[in-house]
Amino acid sequence: MRMNRDPNCGRLLSNRYELVDLVGEGAMGRVYRAKDTLLGGVTVAIKFLSQTLLNKNMRDRFEKEATISALLGEKSIHVVRVRDYGIDEHNISFYVMEFLSGKSLSDLIRHQPLPLSRFLTLTRHICLGLASAHQGIMFNGERCTIIHRDIKPSNILVIQDPTVGELAKILDFGIAKLIQSGGSQTQSFMGTLAYCSPEQMEGKELDRRSDIYSLGVMMYEMLTTEMPLLPQNSSFGGWYQAHHEFKPESFNPNLDIPEELKNLVMRCLEKEKKQRPQSVRDILKVLETLQQSSQEFSSKAQEATVRISPQPIPSHHALISATTEPENTLKAVPSVTETCLQQSWPEDKPIKKIVFADLLTTPRGKISSLCVMLDYQDIIDRMTCSRYNQFLFINHPHPVLLWITLLYHPQYKPRWLPCYLDLKTNKGQQISRNLSELGSYRILFFSLNEPKQCRNVMSSTISPQNQGMLKQWADISQITKGSGHPQMAKQMLKQELENLKPKILLKMEAINPEYSGNISG
Repeated sequence: MRMNRDPNCGRLLSNRYELVDLVGEGAMGRVYRAKDTLLGGVTVAIKFLSQTLLNKNMRDRFEKEATISALLGEKSIHVVRVRDYGIDEHNISFYVMEFLSGKSLSDLIRHQPLPLSRFLTLTRHICLGLASAHQGIMFNGERCTIIHRDIKPSNILVIQDPTVGELAKILDFGIAKLIQSGGSQTQSFMGTLAYCSPEQMEGKELDRRSDIYSLGVMMYEMLTTEMPLLPQNSSFGGWYQAHHEFKPESFNPNLDIPEELKNLVMRCLEKEKKQRPQSVRDILKVLETLQQSSQEFSSKAQEATVRISPQPIPSHHALISATTEPENTLKAVPSVTETCLQQSWPEDKPIKKIVFADLLTTPRGKISSLCVMLDYQDIIDRMTCSRYNQFLFINHPHPVLLWITLLYHPQYKPRWLPCYLDLKTNKGQQISRNLSELGSYRILFFSLNEPKQCRNVMSSTISPQNQGMLKQWADISQITKGSGHPQMAKQMLKQELENLKPKILLKMEAINPEYSGNISG
């Protein structure tokens, strides 16, 4: 049996993340698989950056860049999500990311080029992620554009998504800039030599056209498995000369690559950034045109070679059964919202500003709800708020779920609606499983002045990932021996919420102030 000698394995980071094993290592840092003990052992990936943060300015810079990177992951599904970040006791900064099972693009193209249809799909995903970054993120009232600085096949992860199928995600946004910001001028270069733009090798200020150059190198490699530029030697000087002076290799004429695509790649590889496509959106237009043409060709080819079997004609009886309904089924059924508005404040609950969870029976089935009591004017103000929800779970000393809802509007004070569920009780189990199954819940507002009837209703949706975790936590809680004293667990979760609040608010502040909708964390 092979022994893992890494000293970090088994280490508890930030009193929350238990490092399991080392899964990757490179110039920018080391990546570990870890368990989030606060979320019931959910697997995450943690990347320790190679740069030590020695002073306050560097720490502030790290927090800003990490926050922006996290917000970008919320904006685009084509960017690996950053869940958390911090600095350990040795002043080493780290990212906590979603742990994804898949293959890097470098593995996929190691032995053979991608077929055209697969190339177009994956490259389009990569471009969508880059376009979101280049468009920028609102942070503290200003738009911050993000340049990746290290686009290459090993920073692209290809996974199988149950909804969209094969999906490409970009890793390590902002990390190159974070490491570079801590170095001296003589150490300011950071990137991978084979994919660097000429201006990046000169240490100049970069814009989105530098990422476009790196994308061009990568697209050439995806189509051929070869590099478009080959230096005389692998030193910095050799690559500097190649990127500045050498002409890219022509495509092998035996490869079936459309001329329009060849021209696009060569334009991305122009030495002068003014000669390249000026935005990723320009590249996307060409890719989408090529993809449409490819799909139309495939469809016509399929029509020419496949005979379609006629479908059986339904019987007269079947047609009647499908199109007629008994008269007694046409009665109006109250909507979920109407049912909620008919609810009254329970007599066993005090008339004061509190939040509690309930499971309501409606004509359309049971739904989970948060019942909230506020001043009437506060209720009116909250109707234009964005909704954010997140769930935290602790198994020891007692299985308790913290159900967090935030009502946010830039003009008003944030309204936090925390609710604790004891998952050793039948009610806690039922609500957790109902949230998991339905993927949504209702917020019922009651006025302090007139508590007899619900005044307003708001809905909030839950992300599919959180739905899965809610079921998993409910299952774990059933086999866990509870302490019978959930108060300690509640206090631990309450403290974690206080730690999370600033980060959640930063996320909400980055959203367009005019937006009013629902976000699930």
